[in-house]
Amino acid sequence: MANSNFIDHVRIYCRSGNGGAGAVSFRREKHVPKGGPDGGNGGRGGSIILRGNKQLWTLLHLRYKKHVTAENGGNGSGQRSSGADGQDVILEVPLGTIAKSEETGDVIAEVTEEGQEIVLLPGGRGGLGNENFKTATKQTPRYAQPGEDGEEKLCILELKLLADVGLVGFPNAGKSTLLSVVSAAKPEIADYPFTTLVPNLGVVSYRDHKSFVMADIPGIIEGAAEGKGLGLRFLRHIERNSILLFLVPADADDIEKEYNILLDELKRYNPELLDKKRILAVSKSDMLDDELIAEIKPTLPKGIETLFISSVANRGIDQLKDKIWQAINE
Repeated sequence: MANSNFIDHVRIYCRSGNGGAGAVSFRREKHVPKGGPDGGNGGRGGSIILRGNKQLWTLLHLRYKKHVTAENGGNGSGQRSSGADGQDVILEVPLGTIAKSEETGDVIAEVTEEGQEIVLLPGGRGGLGNENFKTATKQTPRYAQPGEDGEEKLCILELKLLADVGLVGFPNAGKSTLLSVVSAAKPEIADYPFTTLVPNLGVVSYRDHKSFVMADIPGIIEGAAEGKGLGLRFLRHIERNSILLFLVPADADDIEKEYNILLDELKRYNPELLDKKRILAVSKSDMLDDELIAEIKPTLPKGIETLFISSVANRGIDQLKDKIWQAINE
């Protein structure tokens, strides 16, 4: 995913189609000068529909689609002819997309499966023609129903990436390097903060042709939950991960303190994130010898499984995959 092509938030004005009006008509034939009512019904207005598409990873294709309007239903006519239904508008979206009303902030729809279709705004119903109002005492009704109006709404589409594992860490903790080593993803890597400006996804191969999906989220900094750095914009991508893999580099001044700051940012953003399974990996551990590792172990945070890894030296990577797979399947 090129940085400029990753769009995870779009704003679209949507309007579904109006229903067509029912017809007022009477049967008139050569030998039937005073036939009964034969007005047809109006057609249904087109709906706005979201459809899940697993081939999409971004909302880029909707970035410049500011207005989406479905077709109105056709009016009914004589000889019991119903109007044509208005054509639906189908918006293809990546899996993990949610739609919200901009006015209330309420979630209207959530697309998580391939081919799943959710009606965002239904079209108006068509009106009934006068044929439907004929009774034993009123055999020539001269009225019909108008069609229902469609709905209109300013909608926000947001993408929350679907991944099994979300990488959490400060900038330069080695998240992108780890993803590039365990998967075919090619994130941008450099020795300065915020190299990763958009989330990256990678499929990690495991034993016996198994695999899981890992997401590299742009680095969190202290205060991310209040909007500092890039954290707030991308923290929502962690919400759908089953496991959170915390990365703290071996050269950190205080590994436990860094871990607790990261944990606190997640808690302030969404306390439910703390209910997810967590693993801590001390990255860049190729710079440590066995003696230093033995010194560091007593200072590590309690209550979380911790591994020492090095992506560059391929140290501890297989053990990390084992722990992740075990956690996913528990």
